Amino acid sequence: MRMKAGPTILVVVAVLVLLNMAVYSVDQTQQAIVVQLGKPVGDVRGPGLHFMIPFIQQVIFFDKRVLVYDAAPAEILTRDKKNLVVDNFSMWRIVDPLKFFQTVRDINGAQARLDDIVYSQLRVTLGNFDLTELISGVRGKVMDVVTKNSDQIAIGYGVRILDVRVKRADLPAENERHVFGRMEAERHRQAKKYRSEGEEESLKLKADADRERSVIIAEAKRKAEEIMGQGDAEATKVYAQALQQDPEFYAFSRILLSYDKALKSDTTLVLTPDSEYLKYLKSSSAK
Repeated sequence: MRMKAGPTILVVVAVLVLLNMAVYSVDQTQQAIVVQLGKPVGDVRGPGLHFMIPFIQQVIFFDKRVLVYDAAPAEILTRDKKNLVVDNFSMWRIVDPLKFFQTVRDINGAQARLDDIVYSQLRVTLGNFDLTELISGVRGKVMDVVTKNSDQIAIGYGVRILDVRVKRADLPAENERHVFGRMEAERHRQAKKYRSEGEEESLKLKADADRERSVIIAEAKRKAEEIMGQGDAEATKVYAQALQQDPEFYAFSRILLSYDKALKSDTTLVLTPDSEYLKYLKSSSAK
């Protein structure tokens, strides 16, 4: 009995070992393919328990989650012939494990292809813009274009590129002074433009003020002349009324006023004794 039990136990152990080798599980975050003699067989395996042929078949697992590839900084030439050192990263995911395995084999191979794809698209797309445009705020739109174009190429490797972003974009040391000088010149040009516009606006305001001042002065003079005319008319009316009431007294008062203005201490008059102008002085001396 003991001799018969020994082989049975060995057979059971061997079956259990082979069964353990034939059964494998795929996690929720993974997807797998079965390779037989170096070639994929069957469909992609999803989460759960699966079987394979031990020793002949091999299971290769691929991550289903979003992966991040941080590329090394590289120089890119802009449209205005300025070098720009771009440090970027890509977010990607394996969507077709079979094609992925057949084209790039593993993660390292995929990252090498991603590096070529993303860098070429960055070089082409950023090369369509000037350095000042990239600095001033079009970077987001540019990176959307890079992501779209890179994804269209990467899908041929069973990969989807979800996003490409620039962490840093620096100038090489030899270009910094040139760019700074160019930016400074641009700021001076804008400042000169603003000063010119300010001076133009100042001249316009002064011209408007002078025109308004001339209008106000002219209106004031017109009103003053109108008031003086009304005063002269009123005075003439008063003189006329006085003349009608007592012409002799009116003539006497007018001649006295003329004496006051004409007979000053430094005034010399040459008149004949019978001059009409002296008749009141004669009558006064006669008395």
